[in-house]
Amino acid sequence: MKNKTKYIKYLSIIVSMLVFIGCDDFLDVNENPNDPSISTPDLTLPVAQQALVDINAEEMTYLGQFMTYNWSTPSNWSANQELIQYNIANTFFSNIFEESYLLVFKDLTFVENFGGDESDIDYSAYKAIATILKSFQYQYLVDLYGDIPFSEANLRAENPTPAYDDEEAVYTALIDNLTTAAVLALNVSADAENPGTQDIIYGGDMTHWAEFANTIKLRLLVRLSGTGQDAYIQEQLDLIAANGAGYITSNVSANPGYSDNEGKQSPFFGYIGRGPNNTTLDRNDFTVATDYILEYLTTNGDDRLNQLYSEAVNGGYKGAEQTTILPGSGFTSNDLSHVGPGLLVSSEQDQPLMLYSEGLLLQAEATVRGYLPGGDAAAKALYEAAIEESFEYLHVPPIDADATATPPVEAATTLERAQAYHSQPIKNVAWDSSTDKIEAIITQKWIALNGTSSIESWVELTRTGFPVGLPIPAESDGVRPVRLLYPDSEVGRNALNVPAQTKSDAFTNNPFWK
Repeated sequence: MKNKTKYIKYLSIIVSMLVFIGCDDFLDVNENPNDPSISTPDLTLPVAQQALVDINAEEMTYLGQFMTYNWSTPSNWSANQELIQYNIANTFFSNIFEESYLLVFKDLTFVENFGGDESDIDYSAYKAIATILKSFQYQYLVDLYGDIPFSEANLRAENPTPAYDDEEAVYTALIDNLTTAAVLALNVSADAENPGTQDIIYGGDMTHWAEFANTIKLRLLVRLSGTGQDAYIQEQLDLIAANGAGYITSNVSANPGYSDNEGKQSPFFGYIGRGPNNTTLDRNDFTVATDYILEYLTTNGDDRLNQLYSEAVNGGYKGAEQTTILPGSGFTSNDLSHVGPGLLVSSEQDQPLMLYSEGLLLQAEATVRGYLPGGDAAAKALYEAAIEESFEYLHVPPIDADATATPPVEAATTLERAQAYHSQPIKNVAWDSSTDKIEAIITQKWIALNGTSSIESWVELTRTGFPVGLPIPAESDGVRPVRLLYPDSEVGRNALNVPAQTKSDAFTNNPFWK
């Protein structure tokens, strides 16, 4: 499952993290943290965390943005043809699978299993963190691939050809693992090693890790809402309530000390924004807004538009359909809107792994379905709070009063602009104007996660069918993909265990929870 280019990239990250982490222990590293014989959890954890954040910020976000019809390609570039034509093959975004095992699970499993004769240090905090992060990424592999190596995975030379576990069984195991990890995080001994700055996400705050574990578990349980397992879902939510940590109350983000230097930029910014010293990136130039998303945001009076997308070089906000045959005139990169300033802040920006707005919308859906208490009033409050949080995250600016304007403009804070937006009597905007509350929640999730966790929006589109009306590229076969195919590298290496697939499975073989 090795992607040589990316493998080299992450070996270099091990060295570059010397500057990233402002911690004496990490600055002393001169060994390879991927080698268990010479590494320890404090050296390995931040490398695994960074690899996980990178995969989600880069390939997974880019894929999600095209599958949910947010981004397109201008006429002066020939990039992204496979994305636009839905040409799903065994090489299509294969690094999501490969890097998850090679760069993330391997190191996190080492952290989980470290101990015994190897050390007299209590690394239980590290172990809880590793379990939580593995559960986060394993869920996406199930959602995107179905059956995956799990119970026999990450055993290194002991089993280089692991069996594939049933996708639903993996979900159940992840739910159990998160239950245990949350309790462990809340009960770490005072004598245990505190990760501190070696934890580039929460700085060793184990209460926050328990909240994150609960929120990932909630996402798993909400995915199961259409499988007839309401009693099981309620039982598991009761366990969340019992540990008392609740759910995330802020964005789950990483920042080991990103800077405007080669290999050290915040991942999303360095992937699609600007290179060091403000150098131009090709991907930034060949990634533009779709006509559909700009029209949708404009029609619904959504002030997030100017933060999600930039004004075109030639003026105005303009998008393009997803097609490889755009007219040569009027649809070049200078004519179209690109990724906006609310997403591309700076090289030093925090890199989100899960937005607070997503956590609120998950709770809203669970409340609508009767899994969480409070009824319609509680669900509405969570829904509106999520929209308000989205406006804050994207830095939608306040408005200054202008008495000379016609009509006069009143001052409005960011919060007031968000409240004005969700007060409009428009379906899937105002709660009370939305007859299908689940549709409203998922539609707002699609907007809130635009450019961050948009792989989640694609999975939710597969699960719910929302948002309704998303176009499908004319050059495809008219059916949106519902999964990815196992990589060629895995098929060749583990042929006896990889489930048989054809190209049509990417379009017809829905996840078990569908």
